[in-house]
Amino acid sequence: MASTPGPPDQHDPDWEGVRLHVVTGKGGTGKTSVAAALALALAADGGRTLLIEVEGRQGIAELFGIAALPYEERKVATVSRAQLGLPGGSRATGEIFALAIDTEQALLEYLDMFYKLGRAGKALQKVGFVDFATTIAPGVRDVLLTGKACEAARRKGPDGRRAYDAIVMDAPPTGRITRFLNVNSEVAGLARFGPIHGQAQAVMRVLKSPETAVHLVTVLEEMPVQETVDGVADLSEAGLPVGGVLVNMVRPPLLDAAALAAVDGDHREEVAVALGAVGLGGRSRTAATVRAAVEPLLDPLLDQAREHAERVELERAQRIDLQQLRLPTYELPLLGEGVDLAGLYRLAGELKQQGAA
Repeated sequence: MASTPGPPDQHDPDWEGVRLHVVTGKGGTGKTSVAAALALALAADGGRTLLIEVEGRQGIAELFGIAALPYEERKVATVSRAQLGLPGGSRATGEIFALAIDTEQALLEYLDMFYKLGRAGKALQKVGFVDFATTIAPGVRDVLLTGKACEAARRKGPDGRRAYDAIVMDAPPTGRITRFLNVNSEVAGLARFGPIHGQAQAVMRVLKSPETAVHLVTVLEEMPVQETVDGVADLSEAGLPVGGVLVNMVRPPLLDAAALAAVDGDHREEVAVALGAVGLGGRSRTAATVRAAVEPLLDPLLDQAREHAERVELERAQRIDLQQLRLPTYELPLLGEGVDLAGLYRLAGELKQQGAA
């Protein structure tokens, strides 16, 4: 299994047999971007991937630069290995579809499916029943959201083939993910039999099967890493299948090990000489003029070096914590200009190279 980035095609896919990829992470870790990149990576060999959003933020539409997604599955992108910068393999083009699940529409669809309410369901919508039902019974809302993803994972076409090769769910944050997915316990007190009970059990059969993996997105900072560690423990205790850890927004080291080890010493004279050697202080210069020119730069540069060394040490400690989870771990680079469509393809290529797809 992958642990660090490697050259293209070094790793076989780690998640062979997994069809439902649930992506969670603390707010601010880039969870939606990583979910979108994973969907692209999974489709790169010519497959069909469905990317599902359940929080109503329209983050997927924003990433792909399209209008707000309706409550229907819509193609948002195509992808090939060449677009991800990967050599060889299939030249087929994959397709990414996306769906923003609307709780109200999902409940009306559910009521029509099981109770044949038809127009009566529309009447319930007008009197505010949907909001009322999902407020007093939030477990029902989670059944609807997870149920839609599980239905897509099981769905087959007229030819008997799966409608999608993979489903990627951009799920709620890590702090809520176990309760969100553990729908059986959430509705146990509401419905001990009937369609809702049966739906919850069907959902749990999919979520706890080998075809599902819950991946956790983090960054190399103390709080997100701790939330990831806690999330893994909660998921494991609930019997939900833990996938991999996706470390996002990794910054490259600017100093080598020797330079980092030397940061704490007094190196003002050495730095001054080095700055002079690269031309600061003017063409015609004496030691005094060079020193006068570089003096204002010394403290800021040394302060930045110390800050960088502290960050590298912090990140080293966070990596150790993540390694103790003994899960497949993937690292994605920080994109300085933010994540646009080109950035998504770059991240997808990184995931593909490291064996995440």
